Amino acid sequence: MTIRILPAVGDIDSAAALTTLLSQLADAEPAPPVSDSTALLDTLARLAAESLEELPEVVLVHERIGPVPALDLVRDLVLRFPAVGVVLVTSDTSTGVLTAAMDSGARGIVNLPLSYDALAERVQAAAAWSTGMRRHLGSGTPELYAGPGGTVVTVSGAKGGVGATVTAVQLALAARASGRTVALLDLDLQSGDVASYLDVQFRRSVADLAGITDINQRVLQEAVYAHDTGIALLLAPAEGERGEEVTDRVARQVLATLRSRHDVVIVDCGSQMNAATAAAVEMADQALLLVTPDVVAVRAAKRMVRLWDRLQIRKAEETLTVVNRHSRGTEIQPSLVEKVTGTRVARNAVPAAFKDLQSVVDAGRLQDLDARSSVKQALWSLAGELELVTAPESGGGGRRRRASADRGALVLRRKGGDRGSATLEFAGMFPLLLVVMTILWQAALYGYTYTLAGNAADEAARAATAAFAVDGDVAGACEAAGTANLPGAWSDTSINCAAEGPVMRAEVEANVPLFFPGFDAGWTVDGEAGAALEGDTE
Repeated sequence: MTIRILPAVGDIDSAAALTTLLSQLADAEPAPPVSDSTALLDTLARLAAESLEELPEVVLVHERIGPVPALDLVRDLVLRFPAVGVVLVTSDTSTGVLTAAMDSGARGIVNLPLSYDALAERVQAAAAWSTGMRRHLGSGTPELYAGPGGTVVTVSGAKGGVGATVTAVQLALAARASGRTVALLDLDLQSGDVASYLDVQFRRSVADLAGITDINQRVLQEAVYAHDTGIALLLAPAEGERGEEVTDRVARQVLATLRSRHDVVIVDCGSQMNAATAAAVEMADQALLLVTPDVVAVRAAKRMVRLWDRLQIRKAEETLTVVNRHSRGTEIQPSLVEKVTGTRVARNAVPAAFKDLQSVVDAGRLQDLDARSSVKQALWSLAGELELVTAPESGGGGRRRRASADRGALVLRRKGGDRGSATLEFAGMFPLLLVVMTILWQAALYGYTYTLAGNAADEAARAATAAFAVDGDVAGACEAAGTANLPGAWSDTSINCAAEGPVMRAEVEANVPLFFPGFDAGWTVDGEAGAALEGDTE
């Protein structure tokens, strides 16, 4: 049997020595070494996504691996990839290290300096254990293998007050509404407000786990609060000074345990950088950075991104920036934020609509935010962009998918109902609108006809006066001048001129069309005009 081995060594010289020795092992197929814990976890997650058989049988973790400490990395590997045999390579031969390695789940220890016999023995033993475990996992119960575990999403604020907690809570609610099991961890250790936003009073917190060496599921369950929404809450300590007790080791163990039993783990990291939040951001599958469209917040976001990069926690291109309180009128748009910070910007910006939030925030009932709220719609769309609302395939996935489908159908029915109501309202209003438009159009035709009649009377009176002065054809001149400027549809207008004392008076009677010129309804308007006669009228 060929033993596939993946070494994880941070030191170049140690990597070269280990690779040389591994190449001499019988039936061994060593892969190129990975240089840090992030690369190791990413490589294994990619292989696990393909299939269980793609994973190496043995992973060698060198004591100089970084940035995650070797023992914490071993624990995380065992929880996320239970079918892989993990062997620790260390120069410390003390009983304490041996005990800690075994407690973390390592299948063996190889002491430095390396020897062929010791390395071969440990590798073969770990490979045999891995083979047996895979045989067990593959014997009709493949659902026991959870792959890399649940999805971890951290939500950090570029500075205080940019909306990190609201975003974290709504993402958790969206994931839970789609049928997924969700945990919400508040790592804003000095000023966490998740409990206030969800109206929770619970004396346990993440700080109560700080003194426990082995944080397993049973221990964690005692500190988790089961909220009415179905979200498992692990809260920040009520006493801010206790936040110092939560180290990166505690954060790593808590996150590893949470992700092993939940489909989605949302972490509110606040805006303060410490060892615990750094560990969370490093372990996260998605790291969100909340920013508001103002110069101060964008500068703070740029500092945060650079800090993460310097500490090798997270690269800028691996960070997703979310623009909160966005409006089209602001000078700082998402494209500018993306350019300044060097990060990716979420497609779904959150609009500035504090009025939507004020009542539920004051009441401590953020879960009651109206579904019509633009803020909720944007944040739930963000959850969709992060793929947090798709029910998982394993572990009761059928029921979850059906529940998700039912909820989706309900949403579609609601949307369809809204569109149907609008259609019915429009259909009911359309006859009234048609009547109003008809009346206005007929009034316009009436006014236009009245104007034509008055103008025709003026022209006819002046022409008849001129004809009368030279003893010409008064009636002909009157008719010709009056009809000269009339449109064809008003050609049957009656025009008469007659002298009345010193005045030549013209009378015009025009038909008012019904809706369209040429369609007469028997309605008429009269126009009159007069012009003074020249010379002797006796």
